[in-house]
Amino acid sequence: MKIALDPTPFHHSHTLLEFPRVAADLGYKYLQMTPHADLIPFYNHPKADDELVGKLKAACKDTGVEIASVLPVLRWSGPDEDAREAAVRYWKRAIQITVDLGVQTMNTEFSGRPEKAEESERAFYRSMEDLLPIIEREGLDVLIDPHPDDFVEDGLAALRVIRGVNSPNIGMVYVASHSFHMGNKPLEIMRAAGDRLRLVHVSDTMNHHASHGLRYITNPPGNAVRVHQHLKIGDGDVNWDEFFGGLKEIGFLDKENTVMVSSVFAEDENAEDVSRYQLKSMIDYVARTN
Repeated sequence: MKIALDPTPFHHSHTLLEFPRVAADLGYKYLQMTPHADLIPFYNHPKADDELVGKLKAACKDTGVEIASVLPVLRWSGPDEDAREAAVRYWKRAIQITVDLGVQTMNTEFSGRPEKAEESERAFYRSMEDLLPIIEREGLDVLIDPHPDDFVEDGLAALRVIRGVNSPNIGMVYVASHSFHMGNKPLEIMRAAGDRLRLVHVSDTMNHHASHGLRYITNPPGNAVRVHQHLKIGDGDVNWDEFFGGLKEIGFLDKENTVMVSSVFAEDENAEDVSRYQLKSMIDYVARTN
């Protein structure tokens, strides 16, 4: 298993090519490349040319840090057909960048709309008709997170959509801080996912269902909002013994192709200390679980 840093908290203070050095200085051997204005921005065409991709690859080599995963977020399940077709084009370039970086794993979101769930699911499978042959030809793992405010949010329902693609190259991401939107049943989801679960994000969150749904109050009542946080381990309500125990049970912790990512976004002002804390906590939990 690879333990990676999501460098999002450092986007405001460091350039893209500095991320490998940041990770190395914090003790990480791996990076996850999340959306970035100079690489693959949210929802728009990738901005990295071959020269920049080469420089990023060289920066990784110079620091001894590898990229464990590339995370594009593009509207490939968008119910708007023009946006979906554009996302497929952007995905093709994102795949090429990933291959050129020497990375085998991509993780992403469904990026549809919950108020148009049926249309979004149709769009997702339509995009897969174009992209799956390329994904399989390149031997990539493309792993999908049922993100809050997507057309599928429940973990088991997301697995059904993933299973429907009918490809071993398509799997699932479990984001711990999305647990309470996914149905708050991590063991059931992990057991059902099995080998399809190949990447997890480690960050804590409060249970928005607590206090009879009054943990968070939005006005006016009934707003269609999704509330969660990306806190450091121990600052929320995630059951970490259950989380790591479930990963051990399905063999996640012992595989070479699985990725565990620290993805804390709530404390940029303490990002270095938090990143070190996360790394130590993940290593300690894995050691105790094993």
